[in-house]
Amino acid sequence: MTANRLVFDDNDPQDDLVTLNLGPTHPATHGVFQNVLQVDGERIVSGISTIGYIHRAFEKIAEHRPFYQITPLTDRMNYCSSPINNMGWHMTVEKLLDVEIPKRVQYMRVIIMELARIADHIICNGILGVDTGAFSGFLYVMQEREFIYEIFEEICGARLTTNIGRIGGFERDFNETAFQKIRQFVKRYPPVLKEFEELFNRNRIFIDRTSGVAAVDAETALSYSWSGPILRATGVDYDVRANEPYSSYEDFDFEIPVGENGDVYDRFMVRNEEMWQSIRIIEQALEKLEKEPQGIFHADVPEFYLPPKDQVYNNMEALIYHFKIVMGEIDTPKTEVYHAVEGGNGELGFYLISDGGRSPYRLHFRRPSFINYQMYAPMSSGMLLSDAIINMSSLNVIAGELDA
Repeated sequence: MTANRLVFDDNDPQDDLVTLNLGPTHPATHGVFQNVLQVDGERIVSGISTIGYIHRAFEKIAEHRPFYQITPLTDRMNYCSSPINNMGWHMTVEKLLDVEIPKRVQYMRVIIMELARIADHIICNGILGVDTGAFSGFLYVMQEREFIYEIFEEICGARLTTNIGRIGGFERDFNETAFQKIRQFVKRYPPVLKEFEELFNRNRIFIDRTSGVAAVDAETALSYSWSGPILRATGVDYDVRANEPYSSYEDFDFEIPVGENGDVYDRFMVRNEEMWQSIRIIEQALEKLEKEPQGIFHADVPEFYLPPKDQVYNNMEALIYHFKIVMGEIDTPKTEVYHAVEGGNGELGFYLISDGGRSPYRLHFRRPSFINYQMYAPMSSGMLLSDAIINMSSLNVIAGELDA
């Protein structure tokens, strides 16, 4: 693989290549980012990836907000699975505050995160099918993503940028309608997913377009700090849920799907299998919830958990806690923490330094799209342009998570 640079500059007399700007706004880029490519006919010779078109300085904005007001910022990173971002942030702050979360809340979080993972993989694999010329599969599974959004809407009132949950748990308990929808989803989705797989897994055209394309070996993937489905497609079974369990993932029985060749086809297959595993986890979580005491939806941490408004207006103790939280008069530990969750695209980490104040002193998000994308231009060198498009689809780069 060549480095992430152009082979010839504009004034080179030997340059008979064509410079092609792929993006920053182009349907094939799946977001706002650019690749400056030098092509010889249909074949890419070299390229440079540039980012920054959607940069919103999330980390710096967060350093001027109270901890509980940072949740909406995390929504805007990977907006295909924003609940995972929300939960990851809440767990980071809880780690800082050393808050113990009830088992029932942890299982509820697991359900939300696995639903979000399925929604994310639906988008990625559906779009990958579209980019290979198969539109039907995208339509088959998009309806199921809508159903997941209905579940989110039932729980938190929002669909895409969910701002779901609070530091310490959830704002309110799941109502019975939400549980019914979740149970309905785990029954209705498997046959749809099976049909989706049958459209692609043994499709001659799809296999020819994806098998052997953009293959990456495990050693190279690790050297670029890849994580998530694209790393597991190379045969590395690293998954934060299994390697460093959080939110009681150690209580669940599930497998880590891995590939063999690390190509586009393997990435597609790994994501499909992960959806099956997510359904399996949700079913187990529903069973575990039935054994937990009802009505618990957050930890008992009144000094960090905003009380309900009706209590603020009618209860002096709640009014005091509300005032102290909003005005930032509750001390936090002076320390630093790192917490990671398994996002839709890989290890989503939050590195937080606290000076004891109401806001982070320093905050950094480990965004898997940013890490994974650095290899795109080098690995596309030598490819046909059409293969480079499919390669980009398989990386599932989300612009909000790339630029943050």
